[in-house]
Amino acid sequence: MKTKTSSEYTEVISRCKELFRKKTMDYGTAWRILRLSSITDQIFIKAQRVRSIQEKGNQKVSDPIVDEFVGIVNYCLIALLQISFKDDERMEIPFEELEPIYDRWVNETKGLLENKNHDYGEAWREMRVSSMTDIILMKLLRVKQIEDNQGQTLVSEGIEANYQDMINYSVFCLIKLGYHG
Repeated sequence: MKTKTSSEYTEVISRCKELFRKKTMDYGTAWRILRLSSITDQIFIKAQRVRSIQEKGNQKVSDPIVDEFVGIVNYCLIALLQISFKDDERMEIPFEELEPIYDRWVNETKGLLENKNHDYGEAWREMRVSSMTDIILMKLLRVKQIEDNQGQTLVSEGIEANYQDMINYSVFCLIKLGYHG
């Protein structure tokens, strides 16, 4: 059964993927040069800008915060793509080869959302965008700690699960900000 959230999620991701496709056509896969920690820091910069704007109540650079959430979605997916291609030395990977892996991560991440949404009863709809921004920042700090520990955890989810959670919270923010329609 297709829920409202599922439809909105699909629309947001479709828009994120189209931007990813166009940027891949413009820039190739220059992001292949980045280590995971650099991708994490790029995501951190985007989330920190959103928080700063939320706290100050205004901004001096005209780029809307929805663009930052789209960037967080796509950089998280780039991180997951990097993990998927970790044994592949190529710097340039054609979009046609990236697309099924991008889609696989999106589908897994959406499945995670649907399971959590079932259990939590779509509690995110009652959350503030600012709270979700804070959660994204917390997840980033967790990822940084896991990276600093060379990927080792004792009882916690790994890096992939945290990237997936950040995707889902960013999609929630984009839905709440009207990006899906």
